[in-house]
Amino acid sequence: MTKRWKQRPPGSTWGDWGDEDELGRINLLTPEKVLQGVREVQAGISFCLSLPLDYPGGTVLNQRRRPPMLAPTEDMDGNAGTFYNVRMRDMQGWGDDRYVDVWADDVVTLSLQYSTQWDSLAHVGAEFDADGDGVEESVYYNGYRAGVDLVGPKPDAAGDGGRHLCFAHHLGLEHMAYKGVQGRGVLIDLAHHLGHDFRGVDRATLEAIMAADGVVVEPGDMLLLHTGFATKVLEMNREPDPAQIFRMCTWLDARDEPLLEWIAESQISALVADNYAVEGMVGSRQDRDQSRHSFLPIHHLCLFKLGVPLGEMWYLHELASWLRAHDRSRFLLTAPPLRLPGAVGSPATPVATV
Repeated sequence: MTKRWKQRPPGSTWGDWGDEDELGRINLLTPEKVLQGVREVQAGISFCLSLPLDYPGGTVLNQRRRPPMLAPTEDMDGNAGTFYNVRMRDMQGWGDDRYVDVWADDVVTLSLQYSTQWDSLAHVGAEFDADGDGVEESVYYNGYRAGVDLVGPKPDAAGDGGRHLCFAHHLGLEHMAYKGVQGRGVLIDLAHHLGHDFRGVDRATLEAIMAADGVVVEPGDMLLLHTGFATKVLEMNREPDPAQIFRMCTWLDARDEPLLEWIAESQISALVADNYAVEGMVGSRQDRDQSRHSFLPIHHLCLFKLGVPLGEMWYLHELASWLRAHDRSRFLLTAPPLRLPGAVGSPATPVATV
């Protein structure tokens, strides 16, 4: 047992890859799994699976997450917001009429989970009695602690004298980035079978679609779900319709216990969708369970218990169309997050190669 926990959640993978594990089922992306992905490359065609990072536009989808804002960096004299279209011959201390260079340098203010993204294992934890003393603690995957391993909000959260106001000392996405996140991806085309109606997908429906399309998911595969949501978002051209965006396309029905069992049994290394949260953001009014439980059961299962990172708002339209036209569902997927220490979410520019 680790020093961080004496008991683990039932059905979890805590400790399966060691006391200090911070990757979860990303550990299943072994060299053989990478080679399986490489063997799927037959046409040499690559697909970008990211929306432009300024989509969906505005803050309708999530009021806490704002579109990126670009600005020039400071110049060589420390003047903020000025180093853009600067002629080198005009640069103080560097300038010379001999030089023809013109410089531009920029900085971005970016919500890390605004658009196409990875959710790390540090994104969602739970109140759970990890110490076995009858008292619940705020903990994350593999027993890492809120306030100890994930610090903030507070000044110098990283403890290095810097400006970070929050910092994941463990479970941050830099570990996924270093691992590489490359292997075999498998796509299930929900949109083709179910259209764009707002409805949950249970295990029976998911397995029926897989059977109809000959989709097979094996341990270590990264599973992608095409619902058409990101395609609709792109069509909205950065002006999302509040009346439509929360009531369109399919989502995994997290209240279907057999579906949760399938996710656990499948041993997928990552779960990705082109919609907002993979599962349905249906709100508390439809939640009739009076016991203590998770508001987002798939986030709880994947991030907290199993160590399966979640990908959200990926753009899958062209890939899904090509795969269907060629009677395929598998491909090489390369999808590392930013190697940004301490981050709990990250933009991604995934690439599928077929």
